[in-house]
Parts: sequence; C-alpha cells; structure tokens
Amino acid sequence: MGDQHDEAVAIRPATADDAEGIARVHTTSWRETYSRFVDDPDSSPWFDLGRRLEMWRGNLAQGAFDAVVAEDATGIVGFAAVQPTSEPDAVRPEELTMLYVLERAHGGGAGQGLLDAVLGARPASLWVAEDNPRARAFYRRNGFVADGATSSFGPIDTTVRLVR
Repeated sequence: MGDQHDEAVAIRPATADDAEGIARVHTTSWRETYSRFVDDPDSSPWFDLGRRLEMWRGNLAQGAFDAVVAEDATGIVGFAAVQPTSEPDAVRPEELTMLYVLERAHGGGAGQGLLDAVLGARPASLWVAEDNPRARAFYRRNGFVADGATSSFGPIDTTVRLVR
C-alpha cells in the first residue's frame, strides 16, 4: 500500500462524461465517511449510486456549479464543486458545496489539488460534519474556521459551517 501515492494525480475541469465516475466516488466516499451514521447504508437513499448518477448527469449537463475532478491511473479518485451563494445575506460569496476523495487516495495531494483548482485562495463557506476530524483538520490548514453556525444534512446530525 505504501507506493500507491507515487502515482500522479491530475486535476481537471469536470465534463458531462464524468458523471458516472463522479457518482461512483461520491457514493463510495459517502460510505467510507458517513456509513457509521446510518443503520443500513445498503437501504439508505444517501448511499445509492443510481440516485447520485442521476443527480450528477443533471448537474453537469446544466453546469449547476464549477466542478473539478482528480484522476490517477485508475480513473477519478476525487471531485470538488463550488457554487455562488444565492442568499442576499450569505456569509461568503461562494460555497464549497462538495469535496470528496476516496479513502485509498487520502494523503496523496488530491484534496489539496481539488481545493486549489476549484477555489484558489478566495473566501468561501462550507459545511462539514462535526464528527469528521480529518476533514476539519484539512480545512483548518486551508484557513477555514467555524463561525458558530450549525445544521444537519441527510444522515448527519450535526454539521458546522466553516468560513475563510
């Protein structure tokens, strides 16, 4: 397992042809990260590949947000998406709505490459599971801090908003 990070990870804009690859990473990374929050991931719609595939086909076809993918020799291993925040009183002009990397690619630079490509150093907000120390440490290293707002999302009881 030690040499798997030697493979180069390329970051590029997502295209409509990436819907299946992104949906697979989305579903798998949700299982890896959040399956502990549900009784049965196999019966939860949040972990359903078909639902994710349909969502991504629509999102990419409509250009719903700026999205980038991370690829290695095996295909897509991560993705990130940013959208303008629509609320007039939004805390930041943009929201990092998604950044997921397969567990096997953690620590290989894909997450940082995705964040840099999709957001650069611009100010933004994002929501992260309160009980996700790895993600929270990653965002802290990138200048994001909790602003005190909390919510919930799907099977995740508590999410916290981070801003920079």
